[in-house]
Amino acid sequence: MSYKRVVITKFGSARVIKSIEESNLPEPGFGEVRIKVLVTSAAFTDVMIREGKYPDLKKKPPFSPGYDMVGIVDKLGEGANRFKVGQRVADLTVIGSYSEYICLPENRLTLVPEDLDPAEEVCLILSYLTAYQMLHRVAKVKRGQPILIHGAGGAVGTAMIQLGKLLDLEIYGTASKSKHELIASLGAVPIDYQTEDFVERIKTLTKDGVDACFDPIGGDNLKRSFRVLRQHGILVSYGFYNAVIRKSGGILIDFLRLKLWNILPNDRSTAFYSIAALRQKHPTWFSEDLSELLNLLAQRKIEPIIFKRMPLSEAKQAHELIEKGKVQGKIVLNVAPMPV
Repeated sequence: MSYKRVVITKFGSARVIKSIEESNLPEPGFGEVRIKVLVTSAAFTDVMIREGKYPDLKKKPPFSPGYDMVGIVDKLGEGANRFKVGQRVADLTVIGSYSEYICLPENRLTLVPEDLDPAEEVCLILSYLTAYQMLHRVAKVKRGQPILIHGAGGAVGTAMIQLGKLLDLEIYGTASKSKHELIASLGAVPIDYQTEDFVERIKTLTKDGVDACFDPIGGDNLKRSFRVLRQHGILVSYGFYNAVIRKSGGILIDFLRLKLWNILPNDRSTAFYSIAALRQKHPTWFSEDLSELLNLLAQRKIEPIIFKRMPLSEAKQAHELIEKGKVQGKIVLNVAPMPV
């Protein structure tokens, strides 16, 4: 039986994304299960991987991107006994999910409810988990504290606003003007980074700054983000938008800058967050935190903002939309129809 998947033929622009057809289904190895993928997503992280700028990945093309997925267990490999055929599971795959079928070790998989929308479930795996862990595992925010979120209209930003409101946080978010209505509707104060100096704006709004700032931009933006922190505040860096999209700045320089600021006596701290690195260091946290998010989704305490649902065949167009910076929330890629 044949199946389709999307690959990148080499590192580069969205033009390297190609759809191919494989003649035979992949076979699960020992301790693995084969999964029929229902949904994956297109995120900025996938763009970084496609361009060869993702620090935690050493694999060379060709390969299928796809950082997250929700799917149905299709076949059990020898020694695999945690799941049954037909159950719905999720994983943070990092690569590989732009495919109708994928084989994964069963110990990486998390069982997910079958009565929820798989498109909303897949939003939790990367975007909401990133937001949740930065808030709770890294910054360790306390109820009512003020925070600043850069890229507040994106997938992680909107997730963080929703999760932050559950803690009654005082939330400020930078974004282009077109995303301000969405940000305000979620309960945050929007700041136009294109026409306003967010450092001065935060000083006006808070007087002494914020307890935590979350910065996916990198580069010189980190310096300004550090300036908005009050005493004992923390800057969490989790992306390299400047280096990847604007082609300015360097990832290594950002790492060194954060480390230097932690050494200097300034009563503030920094951290770099990588979801894949944290999962490797604390393997049990992934399923624990994802399960908590699934509970919040089932109770409708969070509601993922889905910008578009697109077929997997339009992965190239999805990447192009992300690079234009026009995406509000998450792009979900439909790989297979939901089973009846």
